[in-house]
Amino acid sequence: MSKTSTDDVAEAGSQLSTAPKEEAPSLPAMGVIGWARWFWRQLTSMRVALLLLLLLSLGAIPGSLIPQTGTDATKVDQFYQDHETLAPLYEKLGLFHVYSSVWFSAIYILLFVSLIGCIVPRTWQFVGQLRGRPPRAPRRLTRLPAYTTWRTGTAPEEVREAALKLLKQRRFRAHLDGDAVAAEKGYLREVGNLAFHIALIVMLTAFAWGQLFKYEGNKLVLEGDGFSNTLTQYDDFKSGNLWSQDDLDPFSFTLKDFKGTYEASGPNKGTPRTFEARITYSEGAYGEEKATTVKVNEPLEIDGSKVYLVSHGYAPIVTVRDADGDVVVDHEAYALLPLDANVTSSGAIKVMDGYRNAKGEKEQLGFNAFFLPTYGGEGSTMLSTFPALLNPMLALSAYHGDLGVDSGIPQSVYQLDDKNLKEFKDSDGELYKKQLKVGQTMKLPGGNGSVTFEGIQEWAGFQVTAQPGSGWALGGALVAIFGLAGSLFIQRRRVWVRAAPGPDGVTVVEMAGLGRSESAKLPEELGDLAGVLYDTFPEPTAESTPERAEQK
Repeated sequence: MSKTSTDDVAEAGSQLSTAPKEEAPSLPAMGVIGWARWFWRQLTSMRVALLLLLLLSLGAIPGSLIPQTGTDATKVDQFYQDHETLAPLYEKLGLFHVYSSVWFSAIYILLFVSLIGCIVPRTWQFVGQLRGRPPRAPRRLTRLPAYTTWRTGTAPEEVREAALKLLKQRRFRAHLDGDAVAAEKGYLREVGNLAFHIALIVMLTAFAWGQLFKYEGNKLVLEGDGFSNTLTQYDDFKSGNLWSQDDLDPFSFTLKDFKGTYEASGPNKGTPRTFEARITYSEGAYGEEKATTVKVNEPLEIDGSKVYLVSHGYAPIVTVRDADGDVVVDHEAYALLPLDANVTSSGAIKVMDGYRNAKGEKEQLGFNAFFLPTYGGEGSTMLSTFPALLNPMLALSAYHGDLGVDSGIPQSVYQLDDKNLKEFKDSDGELYKKQLKVGQTMKLPGGNGSVTFEGIQEWAGFQVTAQPGSGWALGGALVAIFGLAGSLFIQRRRVWVRAAPGPDGVTVVEMAGLGRSESAKLPEELGDLAGVLYDTFPEPTAESTPERAEQK
């Protein structure tokens, strides 16, 4: 093949894709500008973009396997206790806060810049192709992978006009160019390719925006109690680095009733069937009150916030009296935290003010509480046998002294700090404890008062979340899927039809096709087009037949 022919075929196949050409590596020119240009070319190459995407995926692995401070600080503390040597190393590497670490952020930003550097020039190049026309036909169409030819007695101009009309009917972009018709089809392949990469940028931007401005808080609410979406109302709260209190959506709600049902028999006994929280809520400071039901995976949506039902438990109601029989705590519910699937629960009951012992001295009372919604009976283990309230039992162990709540050091309402507390003793000198059914009373030793188990109140745990950009992320993901499908299943190809007089004056018709990659569909499509044209402009003699398109 001559150099001219080779260049001719190369020109015909040029710009079938806007993908940047990978050039052979070469040392940059000396100087700052030369190094900067070399670095930019490497960063914006598709090879580096794929490498950065791989590094980002690998970097996310420790974020899934190692406890993160932003998700569960308690597990991080436990990791420090269990791995005294490994934990400091993880801390230096930023593995306890992967997604906000310097190295993960660097990969994220470099990938972002790389994708933009790839897509912007590629998009302008594609726009230029759409505004232009398919390239002219090569001099020797026989060099192309799919080719067919025949002779006809019809004038060349008439054949070209018919070919142009046929190609346009088949949704080709076609035009007359000298003695040939040039046509091209499959632009949606490149549209899909660009859409995929642009959607990837949208997803990265949406994820970053969501992480910076998100917030998430949890609140335990007793039946009959309410919640207002202010920072001080949350039991625990975490947010993105750029979040501020002004981003909290103004709303409030009241938990009217919680309902949970469970499988009563069979291999799935105790498995929850329904968890429903009936609430009333209002938007803004003076919004109209509305009623709704929040279910698992069916959150309440208010502006940009979602209220999820995430947990459930029980709160024993107790009345505490001092040594004189005066009521110190009157029918107050104390929420206990579940320990297992059958809602065996534990917690603390703290009496901080108003109590006087048998000597008339002011003290504080503390009780370690253990609750079983379904007690198996005397002699059974201290574990609930079913999550519903079939045979509730409350076990208490009693302390007196200083609870430590006035020291200024925060402490959990679900745990009893017995450092400055003294145990109430039974007749054997052991810690005084008692199991109570609803309505029963625990009398403290030495005439120091009593505790009555009045009943049970249920509670529900809610999680309020807001992550801006999630809609953009979902839209980007859908566009990326459709764009990738288009880039994989649509083939961009070009077809040329040349009709010119032969040496004997008879019109010679040549058809050829070229795709970005060799495919059986291109010769088939070319053969179909050739068959239609041949039926319109057959050989001048009845014995002749056209040569069908063949893959070379």
